[in-house]
Amino acid sequence: MQAPSVNKAIRYEADERCPLPVAISVGLQGVIFAIAPLVLIVAITVQAGGQGESYLSWAVFATLIIAGALTALQASRIWRLGAGHVLIMGATPNFVAVSVLALAEGGPPLLASLIVVASLFYLALAIWLPVLRRIITPVVSGTVLMLIAVTVLPVALDRVQETPVDAPGATGPTVAIVTLIVIVGLALRVSGAWRLWSPLIGIGVGCVIAALFGAYDVQRVADAPWAGIPGSSFPGFDLSFGAGFWALLPVFVVITLVGGIKNIGDSVAIQGASRRRPRVTDFRLVQGSLNTNGLGILLSGIAGTPPTTVYSSTSVSLTSLTGVAARRVGYVIGALLLVLALFPKLTAVLLTIPSPVMGAYLLTAVGLLFVGGIRTAVQDGLDAQKALVVGIGFSVGAGIEQQTIFADLFGGTWGALLDNGMLAGAVATVLMTLFLNLTSPRRGGRLEVKLHTSSLPEIDTFARTVASRIGWNEASADRLCSAAEETLMSLLETGDEHAADDAPRLIIVARPGTGTVEMEFMAVFDEENLEDRLAYLSEEAEGFKEGELSLRLLRHYASSVHHQKYHGLDIVTVQVKGSR
Repeated sequence: MQAPSVNKAIRYEADERCPLPVAISVGLQGVIFAIAPLVLIVAITVQAGGQGESYLSWAVFATLIIAGALTALQASRIWRLGAGHVLIMGATPNFVAVSVLALAEGGPPLLASLIVVASLFYLALAIWLPVLRRIITPVVSGTVLMLIAVTVLPVALDRVQETPVDAPGATGPTVAIVTLIVIVGLALRVSGAWRLWSPLIGIGVGCVIAALFGAYDVQRVADAPWAGIPGSSFPGFDLSFGAGFWALLPVFVVITLVGGIKNIGDSVAIQGASRRRPRVTDFRLVQGSLNTNGLGILLSGIAGTPPTTVYSSTSVSLTSLTGVAARRVGYVIGALLLVLALFPKLTAVLLTIPSPVMGAYLLTAVGLLFVGGIRTAVQDGLDAQKALVVGIGFSVGAGIEQQTIFADLFGGTWGALLDNGMLAGAVATVLMTLFLNLTSPRRGGRLEVKLHTSSLPEIDTFARTVASRIGWNEASADRLCSAAEETLMSLLETGDEHAADDAPRLIIVARPGTGTVEMEFMAVFDEENLEDRLAYLSEEAEGFKEGELSLRLLRHYASSVHHQKYHGLDIVTVQVKGSR
C-alpha cells in the first residue's frame, strides 16, 4: 500500500500555534472575503421581504455579532461545540427564498419563530447523525440544494429590476450584465487569490456603472454613524402559530436539515484541507461543527435575523491559499467581525450597493449552489435508481414551483404557501429513498452481542449464516468469518478492557450486495481510529508492534474498511468480496 502523500503547502496545522502577525494577516483576508456576502445576503433578504431600514440595520448588526462569536467558537473545542478548525460563519443564500416568504407573510416575528423551531431540528440532526445518514443521503441533499437554487433565482432576477425612478430604463439590466460578466470572466480565467477577489472586483465595477447611470445613492453612508449599535432590537416572536407558520415550518425544517447535511461536507472538507498528512475524518469534530451551526441558527432566530451557517468555500479556499490552518486565525476573524458590527459606517458602504449589482452577485451564488447540489448528489455514485430519484424529485419540485396547484385546491394562505417546489421535491426524494431502503433485499441480518472475546462464537455463526443465505462457497464464508473476527479483535485492542458482564454493547448489521457483504460494527471506543492505523501500517519499519496482527489480517480479508467516530458511538464498516 502506497504511503499517503504529504501536503507541504500547509504551514501551520489546526493544532499548531502560528505567530500572531501571521494570524492577523490571514484573518484580515478572511474577513474581507466574508463580509461582502454576509451583508449582501442579509440586505437582499430584508429588502425583498419588504422590510424597512431600521430592521435592516438591526439584522446586519446582529448577524455580524453572531457570525463573529461563532466563528471563534468553531475554531475551539469546548465540550461538544466547535469544529477545531477555521470555519467562517455568515448568512448564506440557502434561506433567502423562504425567509422572504416569512417576512412577507408575518414580518420579523414570524421569521424569528420559524428559525428558532427549525434550529431544534438542526441540533437533533447532530445528535442523530449516525441514524439519519441512511435517510438524508447525498442524493436527497443534492436534489434539495438544486431546488433551493431554483427557488432563489426569481429573487435574484427581481433585484435586477429595482432601480431609482429617475434612472434610465436600461439601468438595471446593463448594470447586472456588466457585473456578471466581470465576476464570471475573472472567475473563469484567474487563479489563486485573484479567484477569491473576483466577486468583490465585479461588485466594485458594477457600482461604478450604476453611478454613471445615476443609480448609486451614497446618502446612507453619509447618514450612518461611525460607531454605535442600532436603535431597534429583537422584533419578538409570533406566538399565534397561524396558518402561515404551519405552512412554512416544513419548508424551514427541510432546508435546515439539508443545510446540515451540506455542513457535514463542509466540516469534512476543512479537516482535509487543514492537514499536511491525510487522515480519516473525525466525525466528533463534524458533530461539534453541526452543534455550533445549530447554535448559530438558534441565536439568529432569537435575534430575528436570517440564519447564520458556515461559509465552506471561503473557509477552505482561505486555508488552501495561505497554508495557515491554525485555530488562532478563527479567533482573529471572529474578533474582527465583532469589531465591524460596532462601526455602522463601514457596513453602510456595503448596504449602498445598488440592487442590480446585488442581483448579479446572487445569480453567481445561485449557479454555484446548483452545481454544488449536482456534486453532492453524485458523490457516492449515481446508479439508475439514484438517478431516477434525483430526476423525479427535481422535476416535481421545479414543476410545482411554477404552478398554483395547492392555491387552486385550498385557496388563501395555506394554498399559496404550500405551492413550494423545494418542499415538494424534498418530500418526494425522501419518500423514494425510504422506499428503496424498505424494499431492498433482506438477506442480511442483525446481531447484538457484547464487545468481548466471548462473543466470537456468536459472531462466527452469524457470519456463516449470512454467507449461507446468499449462497457463498466455503472459502468465501471463511473469509467473511475471519474479517468479522479480526474486526472484533482490532476493536478490542483499541478499546478499554471490560469484563464480559459490563462490556459495551456491539451491534453488527450485515448487508449483502452484488458479490460483496457489508458488515457494520457499532460500539463505543476511545480516541484511536482503525482506518488511520490501517492506512499507515505500510509506513512502519520491519516487523510490527504487539496488537497489530489483527489489523494486518483484517486488511488481508476485507476489501475495504471505514471507521467513523461519533460522540458516544463508533461505526466500523467492513466490506468483504466473495463468490458462489
